[in-house]
Amino acid sequence: MFVAATTAILVTMALALIRALLGPTVYDRVLAVNMFGTKTVLLIAVFGFLTGRPDFLDIALAYALINFIAIIAVLKFFEYGDLGQSRPSRARRDRT
Repeated sequence: MFVAATTAILVTMALALIRALLGPTVYDRVLAVNMFGTKTVLLIAVFGFLTGRPDFLDIALAYALINFIAIIAVLKFFEYGDLGQSRPSRARRDRT
């Protein structure tokens, strides 16, 4: 049963990698990389369950948080071109 789950996760990771390489837009590629990271978290959790080491779940959760923060940073970079720039206020947009 776990071999089938691991195989299914690896197949979806391969499909996500193909979408990340061939995606027509940047946002398709970012979404595929996010999905790849999520499947990596699942793979780490399944591996931890199979080996009987629950500390792998902590590693999987930490990787999930890093993946989430990285995806938000990449999307902000592609939207504004800079990670330090905040969203323009409504008053500044109305003047220009």
